[in-house]
Amino acid sequence: MQYGPAVRRRKLGAELRALRARTGLTSGEAARLVGWHQSKVSRIETGASGVKPADVRLLLDAYGVAEAELRELLLILAGSHDGGRDHWWHAYRGVLPPTYRDFISLESQASAMRTLETSVVPGLLQTPEYARAVTRAAVEGLDEERLDALVEVRLARQDVLRAHRPLELTAVLDEAVLRREVGGPEVMARQLRRLVEAGRLPQVRLQVLPFRAGAHIGITGPFVILSFPSTSDLDVVVLDHMTSSLYLEQREDLQAYSEAFNTLRTHALSPEDSLDFIAGIGDDT
Repeated sequence: MQYGPAVRRRKLGAELRALRARTGLTSGEAARLVGWHQSKVSRIETGASGVKPADVRLLLDAYGVAEAELRELLLILAGSHDGGRDHWWHAYRGVLPPTYRDFISLESQASAMRTLETSVVPGLLQTPEYARAVTRAAVEGLDEERLDALVEVRLARQDVLRAHRPLELTAVLDEAVLRREVGGPEVMARQLRRLVEAGRLPQVRLQVLPFRAGAHIGITGPFVILSFPSTSDLDVVVLDHMTSSLYLEQREDLQAYSEAFNTLRTHALSPEDSLDFIAGIGDDT
């Protein structure tokens, strides 16, 4: 049984603790209701140990949680395949580093993503050719088989935009993303057309931060804010580094990055003007 990354264990435990508190139960009383020792409830709530989906169901039933969407989300955080969501990335365990698998897992469960990109097109909007060129440049010494697998993963991730309840994507793109020629002129031209097409989807909102905006609050680097249905307590900021990813979960961090993203949007072109801007660069490519 896969219990998920530490960030998910902590978030799941915090949500279960809040649900228990809402019922007025102590951890000892909750444990007696489900036939456990109090220490097991405590370990789950602090994220010190993983928890099986069946145990999460027991707790949710004991706490009287009937909301289907919230139950599904918490069960998925516990590693359940309920709800018809196939954890397809497990098939790439030998190819993907754990931090990337963790990110894909969280992304697949999120209801919304806000992202600032300063160098490359967001992975959810990349064409196959662009994804191949970016991956080849970012990971040295790749053989063709592993390169193919990583590109397959990048494209499979894009299914979240076509799901029954699609991920809502809001992306602020620095102009450098559009100007940097990745894979050659033809690849870049197709990628820019793809961005325009994606930007017209109801679940996608693109805004360009033009060079003329000057220095801005996001100049130190890209970031992603993932939000989840039913509760904001599970939201997380993800910062990518060369060899790892950093997850920020504290309320003050989430507030700071949310405010920064809102500020960036005010300095960026409107979604309509942004699509015209991208199309104009594409015409010149």
